[in-house]
Amino acid sequence: MPPLSGPATTSSAEERSARIAVTLFPLLILAGGAVALAAPAAFSGSGPWINPLLGLIMFGMGLTLTPPDFAVIAKRPVPVVIGVVAQYAIMPFLGWLVAAALGLPPALAAGVILVGCCPGGTASNVVSYLAKGDVALSVAMTTVSTLIAPLLTPLLALWLAGQYMPVDAGSMALSIVQIVLFPVLLGLVIRVFLPRLVNTALPALPWISVLAITVVVIAVVSASAKAIFAAGLLVLAAVILHNGLGYALGYAAARLFKLPVPSRRTTAIEVGMQNSGLAAGLARQYLTPESALPGAIFSVWHNVSGALLAAYWRRRGTPAVQDSGKVPAAVVE
Repeated sequence: MPPLSGPATTSSAEERSARIAVTLFPLLILAGGAVALAAPAAFSGSGPWINPLLGLIMFGMGLTLTPPDFAVIAKRPVPVVIGVVAQYAIMPFLGWLVAAALGLPPALAAGVILVGCCPGGTASNVVSYLAKGDVALSVAMTTVSTLIAPLLTPLLALWLAGQYMPVDAGSMALSIVQIVLFPVLLGLVIRVFLPRLVNTALPALPWISVLAITVVVIAVVSASAKAIFAAGLLVLAAVILHNGLGYALGYAAARLFKLPVPSRRTTAIEVGMQNSGLAAGLARQYLTPESALPGAIFSVWHNVSGALLAAYWRRRGTPAVQDSGKVPAAVVE
């Protein structure tokens, strides 16, 4: 979810808005998924909308990025590198281990692994904010992991998911460039040349993204309704393990390198939360409809678990929270 620019000192109204968005997104996804399961034939033609909608979401992310977001990378490169390396080292291998441990069928195993190979989810920005984490670091980590996704996601998928199913890494890389990199860069350019117009549109971006990812999940679920009824609980177990272990190992990695508590929380969230909408779209295009199930279910679960984790850490409080001067708004992936 793209962060929404705002003052460094947030008002209670702004915080309530962020909480509402984090709560609303999983509810909309659940409702959309339920409708798709109940009447899959009604959405049989929605598949071609998946990639354009994912591109729209990434375009929104580009619109929200500003020079200070990139300045964080230059000023504090060590925690950014730690988080991004942890992202691409932990989650792909966790996906492979979870798939092997649960004995998932090849299509589902490849889908779980592909979720792990994708960049961090932009919903992590608002979850970091609510968890009293380091919001500037969260935005920087999400940005870097997203920009290098065209290289790392297909290579890791070829290596790990390729053990279960054929993976066309070259075509997948080109799709990620088209779906992720170009829209983000276009958003950045428009933000530079038309800042007033972008600032006017920013409040609507979270809700556009919410609707877009809801349609993506409806398309994926409707195409795989039979597979969900057959293996839904098994996929849910895989997603919960993948996400939860990602949080734990992300926090452990940050603690190992002695990062401050806000940065540890942010790293845990960045590692555990994935751009699962992208995973679902890529799986549907390059693997099978069943392979898209883990991404669709992850889209719901990581927002629920992230909101719960943020509430827990918020109650605990934290010393010396570092902030970016942004109030993130819940925008999804």
